[in-house]
Amino acid sequence: MSEDDDLDDFALFRSEIKGAKALKQDTFVPPRSKTQLKSQLAKKEALKNLREKEDTLFYFSDEYEPLLNDESAVKYLRENEDSYLLKQLRRGDFSPELFLDLHGLTREQAKMELASLIQACENENIFCASIMTGYGTFTLKKQIPRWLVQHPKIRALHQAPKEWGGDAAILILVDV
Repeated sequence: MSEDDDLDDFALFRSEIKGAKALKQDTFVPPRSKTQLKSQLAKKEALKNLREKEDTLFYFSDEYEPLLNDESAVKYLRENEDSYLLKQLRRGDFSPELFLDLHGLTREQAKMELASLIQACENENIFCASIMTGYGTFTLKKQIPRWLVQHPKIRALHQAPKEWGGDAAILILVDV
C-alpha cells in the first residue's frame, strides 16, 4: 500500500462525512470505588446462591410417592449406581462431613434446609452428609427420603449406622 492510497482513503473519508456535526462529549463518569465493587459482587453472589437454592427446591414435590419400603430401613440407590454403595453406607464406611439437624423444623423449613445442604455439598465438594430427622411425629422422618430421591444429585441414601445417629438419621451420598 502506497502513500497515495492512504491519501485517497483520507480524501474519500472526508468527502463522506462532509457536513456531519461533531458530537459534544461532556459527560463525566467517575471511577467506582472498591467498596462499591465489593458490595455489588456480594449482592450478585447472594442472588446467585438464592437462585441455586430455589433451583434445588424445585426437585422436592410433596405429591411424589417413590417406591420406598416403609417397613425396613430407609434406603435408596439411584439407577445405574453400584449396589455396593448401599452396603458401604449401612456399615458406616463413609464418614459424613456435613451434619444437618432438622429437630423442631416445619416441613417447609426442612425443605429449605435440605436444599441448602445439597447446595453446600456441591459447593464444597462434599460427597457424604448426615441428616438428623429425630423421631418426633415421624412426619419428617417419612417425608425426607421422599424428597431426597427426587433430587438428581442424590446418588444413594441409607438409614445411618449407630455411630452417625442410627434410626434418627439418614446418610446421603451426593454427586459432586
